[in-house]
Amino acid sequence: MDGRDLELGELLAAAESAPPGESVGVIAHDLRKRFGAERVSFLFVDLMGHRLLRLTAPAEGDRADAAERIDMKGSAYDTVLRTQRQHIEPDGQGGRRVISPVSNRGDRIGVLEVTLQYADDAVLAQISDAAHALAYIIVTDRRFTDLYHAGRRTTRTSLAAEIQHQLLPSASCCEAPQFTLAAGLIPADDIGGDTYDYTLDQDTLHLSITDAMGHDTDSALLATLVTSALRGARRAGCDALRQAHRAHEALLSHSRGLATGQLLCIQLETGTCELVNAGHPWPLRLRDGAAEAEEVQLAVNLPFGVAAPTSYQLQELQLHPGDRLVLLTDGMQERGAAAVDLPSLVTETRTSHPREAVRTLTTAVLDACRGNLKDDATVVILDWHRTEGFAPPGARGRQRPAQAASGTAA
Repeated sequence: MDGRDLELGELLAAAESAPPGESVGVIAHDLRKRFGAERVSFLFVDLMGHRLLRLTAPAEGDRADAAERIDMKGSAYDTVLRTQRQHIEPDGQGGRRVISPVSNRGDRIGVLEVTLQYADDAVLAQISDAAHALAYIIVTDRRFTDLYHAGRRTTRTSLAAEIQHQLLPSASCCEAPQFTLAAGLIPADDIGGDTYDYTLDQDTLHLSITDAMGHDTDSALLATLVTSALRGARRAGCDALRQAHRAHEALLSHSRGLATGQLLCIQLETGTCELVNAGHPWPLRLRDGAAEAEEVQLAVNLPFGVAAPTSYQLQELQLHPGDRLVLLTDGMQERGAAAVDLPSLVTETRTSHPREAVRTLTTAVLDACRGNLKDDATVVILDWHRTEGFAPPGARGRQRPAQAASGTAA
């Protein structure tokens, strides 16, 4: 164990001993003690990914500054978050300002900003380590405090929006050896019921995107039923077909309305994807060598909650290394959003990280609608990296249920 390992261990121990809302103060104290840091602050990325909220850790005896909202566009912070690389520049007073990404498994939480008089490569590396540690500390501590949730709110949140946010995964991006996934949701002025969800177990990536009928709290409550039914089924070990039936039965039982959805279960070892399409728009796929993104033409079953004899079809889609799969709700394609050429834009952003491609697509839709969406617009982008040479512990091929109808999308 080297000195940096020891310091990191001490840092994590200090964070655990401090109240959960004082993580930034723990990091600031450590950086002041080791490097004479003059100013330390953490800046949250807001829910829309457009603004930052600064949380400054004052030196002992000083008063905390008022929270500062900062527009990310064109700033050094935006560059750091986009590239996930540390940025160093003069602070205008003979010192240096160091901005480091605070991220966890590809999810952008914010940036750590440190001002100090001297910073060689070793110091810069340790500041980067501190930023990485801060990401893990915040992910842990936000279970116990609303500080980090509140820090992401730069605009007023309605009841429907609060319900909707709580239905989404806590991280909108996830990186793994086999894939990179990122998602974005732009809520309509009157919440439209969109959700997305994902989870990763030993051998499978579970992914879903849904769109509940209606607006405002009615659609948010309907989305709660759908998402909770899907999660309960998934956690009980159900495949995509059984998840679909559970969601359908939940809506029928409570007579709440209809919802479209796309449910995917992707085997990490093989890249084989089993999916159900319940009345949802077709995904787009960009495959190496293709000139433009193309629609994956799946069989489309009835939405969840239709009071009629309904049978869901389990289909198979084989992912190839280099594939980019784009899942959408109809808010990305209809009304004002129809002015955006999504296939071309997906193609143009093919070399961008999914996180940045999501931001480009959602920003284009928001601009086309002049900032006023009539329906939620949601996009999920999955990059499939590889399948060869990976065998998760205890991985076993899953058998398709005998009662399932099946189809194949090449």
